[in-house]
Amino acid sequence: MTYNLKVMLLNEDARLPLQANPGDAGLDLFSAEEKVIKPGEAKFIKTGIKMELPPGTEAQVRPRSGLALKHSVTVLNSPGTIDEGYRGEVAVILINHGKEDFVVEKQMRIAQMVIAEVAQVNLLQVEEVAASERGEGGFGSSGTK
Repeated sequence: MTYNLKVMLLNEDARLPLQANPGDAGLDLFSAEEKVIKPGEAKFIKTGIKMELPPGTEAQVRPRSGLALKHSVTVLNSPGTIDEGYRGEVAVILINHGKEDFVVEKQMRIAQMVIAEVAQVNLLQVEEVAASERGEGGFGSSGTK
């Protein structure tokens, strides 16, 4: 399905999100500011854009694999969720898990954004939930091999 994503640039350092290759799931998000992220530190990085998501969707902000592999820099609250009704500036929380300072430059690709449909649900309070084959097996219950 194809949607229209309305994007507003807030300043001269802002760039439209970019789908690098046809068929890519993610749209690259760019920094609109320069910041240094020290090892172990997290920083709020502004993108300089506001957007209007299509009805029934959300935007998921995810790490860029190259930044993670080469610099140990990732999105802290991955995936970050941008709700349909949010109209403020899009920002990304980056964390530096590396051993050296990481310099975020203006117009650097810092994250990717995936637009996803959101299921609408009716909440029903019940006294029991149906049994399943898995049951209450949680963390590690399926084994490692």
